[in-house]
Amino acid sequence: MGAWRKVPKASPKKKSTTLQYLFNLDATANGDCESPSRDSETEELLSIISICSFVFTFTDPEESPAQQELKRHKLNKILSVVRSSRKPLEDRILSPLFSMLSDNLFRPLPPPSNASIPSELLEEEEFGSMHNPAWPHLFLVYDILHRLVLNIEPKILRSYVDQPFLLNLLNLFNSEDRRERETLKNIYHRIYSIFAFYRSFMRKSMSDVFLHFVFETERHCGIGELLEIWGSIINGLAIPLKEEHRQFLMRVLIPLHKPKGMQTYHRQLAYCVTQFVQKEPLLGGVVAKWILRYWPLTNCQKEVLIIGEMEELVEYIDPGEFLKFTVPICSQIARCMKSWNAQVAERALYIWNSEHFVRMTSLTMDQVLPAIVEALEKNLQWHWSKAIRQLTVDVKAMLEDMEPVHYSKCLQEINLRESAAAQEETRRKMNWERLEIAAASTQLVSHSCCIPVSN
Repeated sequence: MGAWRKVPKASPKKKSTTLQYLFNLDATANGDCESPSRDSETEELLSIISICSFVFTFTDPEESPAQQELKRHKLNKILSVVRSSRKPLEDRILSPLFSMLSDNLFRPLPPPSNASIPSELLEEEEFGSMHNPAWPHLFLVYDILHRLVLNIEPKILRSYVDQPFLLNLLNLFNSEDRRERETLKNIYHRIYSIFAFYRSFMRKSMSDVFLHFVFETERHCGIGELLEIWGSIINGLAIPLKEEHRQFLMRVLIPLHKPKGMQTYHRQLAYCVTQFVQKEPLLGGVVAKWILRYWPLTNCQKEVLIIGEMEELVEYIDPGEFLKFTVPICSQIARCMKSWNAQVAERALYIWNSEHFVRMTSLTMDQVLPAIVEALEKNLQWHWSKAIRQLTVDVKAMLEDMEPVHYSKCLQEINLRESAAAQEETRRKMNWERLEIAAASTQLVSHSCCIPVSN
């Protein structure tokens, strides 16, 4: 028989939920032993997990900084175990470990700090850029979760990362801390790529967030990050596209052009829309048609962004589809060219620097040129900005070189319309003058016909 070896006692059952009890429990589990057994290591890890389940607010002055630092140290120990473990962690550890992760991550988010400021007035770097004071702990918790997702087989992980867990993760995208949203994006996308059986559910859940944002709240901090995930998803879609994905484009992505604060996520939105059109150029015409319906009337920042998006769409749209919508697209560009907002007018004029756009519009130049020429001539006559007038001169010179006959014809038509309008205005003034003279004469006659009556 071998020599008897003293085995450390298992940790006693938890009798209290106070933080001090957990610290004492951890001190007991950390007793010195020359060759600790696997059970003692498991008990020690469970004790550490129990300590880390206590959540600090970092706003309560009664919280001990030393205890906060101790928890951060324990989280690092858990992360080290998860990183270095060569064998899959047993259920005895995974179950409390995921409970600890849930306790730390799934919390009610505070109301937005800039709720009183309209979303359209917020810049991209200002919207959702607050820092959570608990981030030193949250960062480690997210890192542990990320390592678990990477290292554990999907069949085992499915028992812990279920649909409610995914919904809770999705709710955290509304956090105002940009660092948390970026970390969430990486984890959520990794889960999507690993769990094929959750992909449909995750796509629908993200679509629900978009629709709730567009049609109800118009406030959500994580729309840009969610669109980045969708950008990767769209990039991997097979051709021809399924009907589900076409409906997502038309019913979810295109309406995202509607909210007033679109500028905070427009870069990611334009990328997703362009990816769809690249995969199926025939979708470009319908996409352009619906974007025109959501064209802003009073938001100049959105106008500048959508003009740029429209220019990019034209690069990939099917030429046959573009011909169907050339007139409404160019009519809208012409309205923007003569905008009194210098940024909008400048962006609309610069679109004529795009060789592809000019080449596509040249196929129907006889239909689109009248509106363009009218906008150019009005700019030359009335626009307040010297820079816009100079850009207008450059665009006019280019179009005159391209279509000298059509341009001259459009100028003649404009002059005829202006002449007819001037004659109509003169006729109207003369009619009013005659009416005023007649009214004055009638009033004079009525006064002269009055006979004074004496008492």
